[in-house]
Amino acid sequence: MSIEKILQSLNKLDMLHKSLLEIAYKKTEVIKTGDMDSLNQLLKDEQAHVAGISQLEQQRQTEVTDYLRAKGIAPTDNPTVALVLESTNTTEEKEQLGAARNKLLLTLETLKHQNDLNQKLTLQSLQFVNLTLDTLRPKPDQINYSKSEVQAPTYKNYFDSQA
Repeated sequence: MSIEKILQSLNKLDMLHKSLLEIAYKKTEVIKTGDMDSLNQLLKDEQAHVAGISQLEQQRQTEVTDYLRAKGIAPTDNPTVALVLESTNTTEEKEQLGAARNKLLLTLETLKHQNDLNQKLTLQSLQFVNLTLDTLRPKPDQINYSKSEVQAPTYKNYFDSQA
């Protein structure tokens, strides 16, 4: 049994993750500009990509399991490409598989960094909104409807709770 199917799956996974990375780059710009309609559309696109990646990852795991079984290796709960690399006999297959794996890992690392940046930008945006709301809310000592002081209601900050 050859590694062709596994290579195809790894290349498709890399393509989908690169497309997801493009969405992440667009999200960065949209977060900076505050365009909520575009952000909502990008989030929908992102969900569709994640669903496709999940299906393809299941296919890759099945292909790795089938390859390992054909080589007489008992399947594991987490069938990895590293296991295939260990069991591959030819240098050419090891090089092809290693290159495809490394390309995907690099894309995943770049995507992780971009998503971390987006998360930080989103948090900063929420903090800015929170600060703006705090400046617009009346303070208890600013409300005086008559000669007697009236206590202003206490406002709860919606962004104070942790997710």
